[in-house]
Amino acid sequence: QVQLVESGGGLVQAGGSLRLSCAASGRTSRNYAMAWFRPPPGKEREFAAAIRWPGGNTLYADSVKGRFTISRDNANNTVYLQMNSLKPEDTAVYYCGFRILDTGRGYYTRYNYDYWGQGTQVTVSS
Repeated sequence: QVQLVESGGGLVQAGGSLRLSCAASGRTSRNYAMAWFRPPPGKEREFAAAIRWPGGNTLYADSVKGRFTISRDNANNTVYLQMNSLKPEDTAVYYCGFRILDTGRGYYTRYNYDYWGQGTQVTVSS
């Protein structure tokens, strides 16, 4: 079983920045992926960004590309989401997902992830 611990959320003004972190323990495979999802108001959890092990390939949703950067710390199996130029529509609970077996596809689908963190609240005021 994989445990995920998220942190870094908070309240910021539009145009500000936050950095989220998600530390994973209990990794069960070499080729895995981690991602960030968020549920906008009235919608299901949707994809924001993903990163793969061991290659470090990244993928971004169009809504965050150019503003958010996902990165990893291989020493402690931690992923980060650097969030710049934040907008009020970025307000959401951000969840870290862990995909045990990375097939190289299906990153946008929340059902392809096996474990989830408890979420961290990001609020962007206008």
